[in-house]
Amino acid sequence: MTHDETVSVIVRRIGHLGHLQLNRPRAMNALTEEMVRIIGDHLTDWATDDTVHVVLITGSGERGLCAGGDIVAIARDAAAGGHATELFWAAEYPVNALIARYPTPVVTLMDGVVFGGGVGISAHASVRLVTERSKIGMPEAAIGFVPDVGGTYLFSRAPGELGTHLALTSNAMTGSDAITLGLADRFLPSDRIVELVQRLATDNLQQVLAAVTVPAPAPPLLQHRHWINSCYAADTVEEILQRLDSSTEAGAHEAAASIRFNSPTAVKVTLAALRRARALPDLESVLEQEFRVSLHSLDRPDFREGIRAQVIDKDHTPRWSPATLAEVSEAEVDAHFAPLGHRELRLADAAAR
Repeated sequence: MTHDETVSVIVRRIGHLGHLQLNRPRAMNALTEEMVRIIGDHLTDWATDDTVHVVLITGSGERGLCAGGDIVAIARDAAAGGHATELFWAAEYPVNALIARYPTPVVTLMDGVVFGGGVGISAHASVRLVTERSKIGMPEAAIGFVPDVGGTYLFSRAPGELGTHLALTSNAMTGSDAITLGLADRFLPSDRIVELVQRLATDNLQQVLAAVTVPAPAPPLLQHRHWINSCYAADTVEEILQRLDSSTEAGAHEAAASIRFNSPTAVKVTLAALRRARALPDLESVLEQEFRVSLHSLDRPDFREGIRAQVIDKDHTPRWSPATLAEVSEAEVDAHFAPLGHRELRLADAAAR
């Protein structure tokens, strides 16, 4: 299988299968504007093609489907005061919505690392497959950002407060956890991947799934559900931390440490985004909210600082500004949700038509 990275998305038509393979394996298939436009264009074409019975989205290489957006490029664009990141998100979010309402079954293989933007192009699909190698998460708060690409939609609708826990800590989950949270559907042993791709080209989708998927192992996250639900039901990050600190569970103390490591601004805005997303009617309206939050986050120092500390310099000692939760005002949190005027993303209107 080719890993020629001059082609960022390999497009194949085999039998009645349309196959889109992300192809930047050295960058763990990190998404670019070009990639999401290629995906969107082919999905648009195939939506009215009666010879395409199923679409499959996979990633090249052994490390994962997709580690998210190209955050190094985002940091450079932000430092230069450019508009490339806004254009990227304006292209990416409609593709997330398109996958969610696609008329033909979309199968996504959430094998290996699936972070951030990788969740956006996989977890909204109609058939989401995980493997024993799946490592899925929205670790945005650790880089001074807030879950986007429909992440706050998915996490706000997960059972209890499991999604809140993962969003605030930036922790990853297993494939079994993803099924429990509603981000995935079936468990596929990784040694059946080749068979899956081959059979999807010729066989009935449901018959293929019945043949290659197996019952998922027990989800590790569920054993912590009791303290997660009680601690994260609080209305503020400060109270959530107080409850975690007071817990007798070691996992709760680890969660508190993770939250304290993350950007105070991002953590507070993430909690607000999740609570607001719960009250919004559909994915499109949540994506519109996330677009506002994302662009406002781009104007703040923590996003660039988080990328510097975690990805560029890799010193893992971000200097957040402000440095404490107490310094992040309600007004500052609310400012992340302020309307964008002519820059607003308009998806709900298009979905209604």
